[in-house]
Amino acid sequence: QVQLVESGGGWVQPGGSLRLSCAAADNIFRQYIMEWHRQAPGKQRELVASMSPTGSETYGDSVKGRFTISRDNIRNTVSLQMNSLKPEDTAVYFCHAKLTGWTSGYWGQGTQVTVST
Repeated sequence: QVQLVESGGGWVQPGGSLRLSCAAADNIFRQYIMEWHRQAPGKQRELVASMSPTGSETYGDSVKGRFTISRDNIRNTVSLQMNSLKPEDTAVYFCHAKLTGWTSGYWGQGTQVTVST
């Protein structure tokens, strides 16, 4: 079992920025694919960004060019820098960790991001 703890959510005006962080309590963190997902009210959970153990990044179409995922394999953390935020980015953001070949892994408790005037 990998414990994941997210932080950094909150309220921001459209066009603003937030940085989310996820701390993993596991000494094999560097072996995991680390992802950020989000779920808005009444919508399915969607993949926002993913980073492989080797640093390869992928992004959902709606956040490309605005969000950046990064990881620190020394501190066992993964971050999501969110710029040019839009109201449609409002959601609960979840950190997810899985090993290669897994369809699902471990989830954090989620952190709320609200973008509004």
